[in-house]
Amino acid sequence: MQKISENTKPFTKYQKFLVAMLAFLQFTIILDFMILAPLGAILMPSLNITTTQFGLVVSVYAFSAGASGLLAAGFADRFDRKKILLFFYGGFVVGTFLCGIAQTYQFLLMARMVTGLFGGVIGSVIFAITTDLFPFEQRGRVMGFVQTAFAASQIMGIPLGLYISNHWGWHATFLMIVTFGVVVGSLIFFYLRPINEHLKLRPDRSALHHLFDTVTRPLYLKGFATTALLSTGGFMLLPFSSAFNVNNLGVSLEELPGVFAITGACNIIVGPIVGRLSDKIGKFKMFSIGSCLGIIMVFIYTHLSVTPISIVILVSVLMFTSIMSRMVSASALMSAIPDPVHRGSYMSVSSSIQQISGGIAAAVAGLIVVKSSQGPLLHFDVLGYVVIGASILTMAMMFFLNRIILPKGLENPNLNLSHTD
Repeated sequence: MQKISENTKPFTKYQKFLVAMLAFLQFTIILDFMILAPLGAILMPSLNITTTQFGLVVSVYAFSAGASGLLAAGFADRFDRKKILLFFYGGFVVGTFLCGIAQTYQFLLMARMVTGLFGGVIGSVIFAITTDLFPFEQRGRVMGFVQTAFAASQIMGIPLGLYISNHWGWHATFLMIVTFGVVVGSLIFFYLRPINEHLKLRPDRSALHHLFDTVTRPLYLKGFATTALLSTGGFMLLPFSSAFNVNNLGVSLEELPGVFAITGACNIIVGPIVGRLSDKIGKFKMFSIGSCLGIIMVFIYTHLSVTPISIVILVSVLMFTSIMSRMVSASALMSAIPDPVHRGSYMSVSSSIQQISGGIAAAVAGLIVVKSSQGPLLHFDVLGYVVIGASILTMAMMFFLNRIILPKGLENPNLNLSHTD
């Protein structure tokens, strides 16, 4: 009875603000990463770089984000989460501004490194805040709304970014993100309440000891391994999706924003639905459904040649629906892994592992995919097989984690640390 009441309990006004603010924050972070994919078709010829170099531009963000996450992990549970969020988000905005004024490949590479150093920690802070302030039974709904930022970046951010880059150059796209960032930062500064209840649980240990305690727990290690595999698909396919659509599927640069917009619009609807279903039918069951759909659609997508635009849109919608289903359900399920005292540290390490493994995946994808002299990308089908294999293995690992996480998440009375009325 308790489970049902928590699942259907409406959000308070402040909780609604929190969800909207976190979604808007996530929107800017995801957009900053995802915008490189559609800009790839413009940026590579503009800077005269190869697919391998472009893969490095994508992966350097991930590597620096992973490093900063590990460095911050020991301190993540020792400060008000609002202050940590403002510090790293400010650095992220500065790094994005540097991308907006980059004139050479080397400068852009450095700018992406700076952006990653700060941006890589923000995702873990968002999930720590979500886990602090919402009970396990509501997290599917919360994650469903927060992760719609992924779709919103497609329907609003990416088409707008492509439109701006087509008219004023790719630099202007990053400056657009900076503008969004200033708005989000102001909302956080003025309206987000302090989030410091976790400080009462902080053990009297050094930051290094706290980090060591986090990375040596068996359950946490299983969670880290699953996170590493979970990020493989997105980092491998998304950076080259626009180039594949244009060079292999016959989508024009003018049609490309429409593909992203329609796909994103569908997923804005799908996100909250998947979140509610995750809480209702079970988070692992929803993850499995999304994974099976994803395996089918990745196989179809990576084997397409020149295709009518309507079919490209249909396949893209279904493939991104599977990604959304996996993201929402996995985030909600795995939020129950860390104990409250390790929550910030665990999320930081998990984010680092996600970024580092994603960076490796993007770099490997850059080595697998080769642009032919005629234009089309080669070996994209091989990339699809790698993603499918990772998806199957991830499902197996999530199955075993679910057997431990579910009773842990439902029975832990300290999961919700802060009053949000």
